[in-house]
Amino acid sequence: MNMLKKIQYWGDHHHPKWLDYFRILLGLILIWKGIDFYINMQAFNNLMRGAFLGTAISISLLAHLIILMHIIGGMAIALGTYTRLFCLLNLPILIGAVFFVNISGDIFKPYSEFWFSVSVLIGLVCFAIEGNGILSVDREKNYPKQAL
Repeated sequence: MNMLKKIQYWGDHHHPKWLDYFRILLGLILIWKGIDFYINMQAFNNLMRGAFLGTAISISLLAHLIILMHIIGGMAIALGTYTRLFCLLNLPILIGAVFFVNISGDIFKPYSEFWFSVSVLIGLVCFAIEGNGILSVDREKNYPKQAL
């Protein structure tokens, strides 16, 4: 537990302001993908079925959970509230997307989702360590007023 506190302290005190724009972009991307998955639910279920992730009922339940986590987590990450928590909750989803869903396709074809998923995964790891930043709803808790 002491190591987690050290990582949190370091992330709160070594956070450049420009990194907040990437956090907001990451949150908006997660919201966009959640809405895109919801609009194209049948294609999303077929994609997950192709990755052999379970039966039809478990795939449908998992799909709804992924959509919910992307939309709610994306909003929280973009606003800068509970950023570390929602990054950690979205990490298993993106790890599954990278290693089970996207790597089975041709990763070197144009417009491959693999590299997009890897980029979002790297962003989630980064902000799980870095935290909210100055441009966030929770900035008063982590940053004094003179730091603005």
